Amino acid sequence: MSTEKIQDSREIRHWPDHMETDYLYTLGIAGERFFQEIKKNGKIMGAKCKKCSIVYVPPRMYCEKCFNKLEEWMNVGTKGVIQTYTVAHIDLNGDKLEKPMIYAMVKIDDTDGGLIHKVEGIAPEKVRIGMKVEAVFKPKGKREGSINDISHFKPAK
Repeated sequence: MSTEKIQDSREIRHWPDHMETDYLYTLGIAGERFFQEIKKNGKIMGAKCKKCSIVYVPPRMYCEKCFNKLEEWMNVGTKGVIQTYTVAHIDLNGDKLEKPMIYAMVKIDDTDGGLIHKVEGIAPEKVRIGMKVEAVFKPKGKREGSINDISHFKPAK
């Protein structure tokens, strides 16, 4: 294999075979802690910047505005507001769903972030931007440490 620098793109060579690419996706420190709190305690956690007072959901390690390290974690509750939504009538394979699914961006109350998730317990024609919703968690024994440990959001009472 040659290590010379290519000066002219017409000289680029190709590899005529398969090249395996293995990788491992990790949640990172903040993501792991976030999902473990959901799994073990049924809590949605946020990370607050002491300098900017921004509350990140999902949490991050550093503030995206001032780059301050985020060390203050807090339970942000389970309620939020639908910021936008879509109603799906077909699945990922293009097959018609038996029943339409609502997917929404839910801004968690008193935070600067939110989650994209399913909304259930309401007819698609009744869902609205600005609607208050709350998280519904799977039973503790069925949680695996993922976003799917939140079964869905439902209209808040």
